[in-house]
Amino acid sequence: MTHILSRRGFMMRSAAIGCSLAASPLVTPMTFASAPWDNRLVVIILRGGLDGLDAVRPWGDPDFVNARPSLATERDPALALDNYFGLHPALAPLMPLWQAGELGFVHAASQPYRDKRSHFDGQDLLEAGLASREGGLRDGWLNRMLQGVPNVTADTTYAIGREDMLLTRGAALVLRWTPEVDIGLSAQGLMLMELTMQDDPMLAQAMAQAVNLADQDGDPVVMADEQDMMEGMAADQKVLKGSKSHERIADFAAQQLRQDARITSFSIGGWDTHANQSRVLAKPLSKLADTILRLKDGVGANVWGKTTVIAMTEFGRTVRENGTKGTDHGTGGVMVLSGGALRGGKVYGRWPGLSEAALYDRRDLMPTDDVRRWAAWAMRGSFGLSRDHLERVVFPGLDLADDPNMLL
Repeated sequence: MTHILSRRGFMMRSAAIGCSLAASPLVTPMTFASAPWDNRLVVIILRGGLDGLDAVRPWGDPDFVNARPSLATERDPALALDNYFGLHPALAPLMPLWQAGELGFVHAASQPYRDKRSHFDGQDLLEAGLASREGGLRDGWLNRMLQGVPNVTADTTYAIGREDMLLTRGAALVLRWTPEVDIGLSAQGLMLMELTMQDDPMLAQAMAQAVNLADQDGDPVVMADEQDMMEGMAADQKVLKGSKSHERIADFAAQQLRQDARITSFSIGGWDTHANQSRVLAKPLSKLADTILRLKDGVGANVWGKTTVIAMTEFGRTVRENGTKGTDHGTGGVMVLSGGALRGGKVYGRWPGLSEAALYDRRDLMPTDDVRRWAAWAMRGSFGLSRDHLERVVFPGLDLADDPNMLL
């Protein structure tokens, strides 16, 4: 049975026994699932609509510069992926992965969601893995995948802070945790809490899980005295106010993947670039590059060789830049693929071109592939899931079509 421990309820019960609880605001939920496989899968949701045309620039398309007079910069040979595409400078740290065959992209890809271009609807449908809201959004595609795998093990589901991601919500048990939420207790406070909760087994179990995970991210749970607890709280707040929380997320995810976890998921925001895109987009792209590199370093060469990373966004952005040197909500976008298990060094997908007649609605990059298909093949290649389960349960109605041969 799934039990969700809310931050409010947890703090109220803690306050009743006078213990000190250091709970920072939730920024990004992370999900871990252990399973009877040796391969690993990391799913990153890029919230806000990544402009794929800026992240992976089609320099070889003659209409690119005309559509983006201020955003389409001159070719940089150091960032050339091939004779047609090149990377945004903020992704330059990933070039060694490209050269090693551990980085790839799927261009002109999108989920089936079209036309309304709403972040909320787009993100919900992306995480649900469905073509429409018809019938409701009850669970996420990553959870449905786990439901079809025998002998999957995971601890009781809980969330401390904000609601969990739809991507992992569902009947399969997964363990949710946020590195930004820490617990600081004195030894006496921990003992009092355990005594108080002994008559509430479900809450006691959730508390034990929270303490166990909190102790794994480098911050001790049991403090020697109140001064240590106050210093710990101040340090956590400093992390949240800074720009390096994504590094902590990557480090924590890597630690779990080195052990029993086989699947992790989290999100990175900041991709909504309506104005001053050349300045605004560099920050989330740098975070994405840092996250991938820290995952690689954190899991080590052996685990990285069994790891596939897929990063996907709810929609792309308009082909033409707007009057504020940004881009508006669009359709076709780009998926970012990485990992030692990837057959990288390629820009996958069928490029539709940027002439006005080739655009979707005469404004957006035309989608020529479904992001769900690539996620499905990543799961099939990593875990050996059947086509029937992927097409009927995980992504209902999806046609996997031919194997894109994306994994080694």
